[in-house]
Amino acid sequence: MYAVEEVYKDGWSDSLNQLVKDFYPTIDRFVTFLTTSSIFIGIMGFLVPYFAFLLYGIPHNYCLLASSFLLTFAIYSHNKLTDLEEDAVNVPERAGFIEENKKTVIITLSAAYVAALLLAFLINPFAIVIILFPIFCGLVYSIKIAGFRLKDITGIKNVVVSLPWAVIGAFLPAAVYLDELILIPLVFYFFFVKLIINTVLFDVRDIEGDRLAGVKTVPSVIGRERTQTLLLVLNSTFIPWLLLTYCWGFFHQYLLVFAFIILYGYWYILYFCSREKIGKSLDLLVDGEWIPVAALATAVVAL
Repeated sequence: MYAVEEVYKDGWSDSLNQLVKDFYPTIDRFVTFLTTSSIFIGIMGFLVPYFAFLLYGIPHNYCLLASSFLLTFAIYSHNKLTDLEEDAVNVPERAGFIEENKKTVIITLSAAYVAALLLAFLINPFAIVIILFPIFCGLVYSIKIAGFRLKDITGIKNVVVSLPWAVIGAFLPAAVYLDELILIPLVFYFFFVKLIINTVLFDVRDIEGDRLAGVKTVPSVIGRERTQTLLLVLNSTFIPWLLLTYCWGFFHQYLLVFAFIILYGYWYILYFCSREKIGKSLDLLVDGEWIPVAALATAVVAL
């Protein structure tokens, strides 16, 4: 009887392994498409303000969330067009996709810009200001003027990239309604520092290409070990931030969510700063952290 059970288990295991092997190429191509086309990062652009709406205790406005999705998609698609030289070394798969579909990418991102502005305007003219700010930062960040880009200044790139995310997260819900104004700087700090950490981690992956392109990023200037220490310190600032907000009576129901964010942040900083070669797992595990965060926060509210 035990022998029959072992054969059954082995057969089941072999079938499962074969199923995974058969579907893996399809799944891999799908994930690659999402990340290279900026759809994946656009989803994160939806989830960041989605989480902010929960933190503020405001009903979600899905027109504004859609506007944030389209805006993020457009800005990152634009940035990939201007970063083909660096991406040819750092992420050749992405550079190849953008090069092959350049006209489609230009048309799509242009339409996304227009749609994002229109959706924001339909809800509140104030939202237009919030939406235009990331567009301005994206243009300044990506475009060379007289051979100069803000991206070329060490550390400024990370600020310019993180600032729009923080502005969208902290201020977009305010276009609907916000009673406790003290929450805005608290939420702004959280998103800004979180995105600083994430953008620097992407620079860790892109060290080789950035050096060849002459781009001075934090990791290329101070090295992996010091970068890791810096990011761990930044992540640790969330501990006093959480204690302060808790003492003030804010975000009590999201204590578990923030504990997850802090612990997960420590893990992926240590994990990615210690790896020489980093692939699309960085996009999935770092940018994609907002998926479990949003899911956990939604579950907390539901309970």
